[in-house]
Amino acid sequence: MDSLESHLEMLSIDDNKEEKWIKHYSSTQKMLLVGDGDFSFAVCLAEAFGSATNIVATSLDSEEMMRLKYSGAAYNWRELEELGCTVMHGVNARTMNSHPLLTHKLFDRIVYNFPHTALKSSEANIRQIESHRRLVKGFFKSASDMMEENGEVHVTHKTTDPYSKWEIEKLAEEAGLFLVEKVKFRKSDYPGYENKIGSWYRADESFPPGNCCTFKFGKSTSL
Repeated sequence: MDSLESHLEMLSIDDNKEEKWIKHYSSTQKMLLVGDGDFSFAVCLAEAFGSATNIVATSLDSEEMMRLKYSGAAYNWRELEELGCTVMHGVNARTMNSHPLLTHKLFDRIVYNFPHTALKSSEANIRQIESHRRLVKGFFKSASDMMEENGEVHVTHKTTDPYSKWEIEKLAEEAGLFLVEKVKFRKSDYPGYENKIGSWYRADESFPPGNCCTFKFGKSTSL
């Protein structure tokens, strides 16, 4: 725990280094990655930046469960630590603002790709949809407390039925966020990123993103 605290305290941007970009993300942004599964998205960004000192990568799973679920997770974790990333396990997207190591931490970008609860029935089942909606609504409320003044919350999500019934934009608005931009997501823009199913015996399998977008939200100034 002490090691994690020191990592978070050192979360920093080196103004003397050349700014590097990959799609929407810059090496000059303090970034929080939420529910990153096998940490392959974090590795993709870190390799593009040549460093990960500006990144906190989190997973809901414990370290032990992560190793059991994802074949590449241990390798990704080692690479991230070598690049200076802060890696945290057992972080709940709905309550992360009250996590003892994240309280009072502010970020320029908070990213949650393909949020999803454990699948207990078909994706079209109304109870399953409501479970997903509760997760995302809780995430937005938590993230809104962790944004820098001009920060953004990014959620990548499928836009076809039944996923459109989650009403991502409405959930964000209820949390005091407004839509800045909605951009088509292309997995090819993020070399090495593997979006994982994440649950049951198929946890380590990737799924086709299909039609999906990255929704970018800002915080309403009236709050």
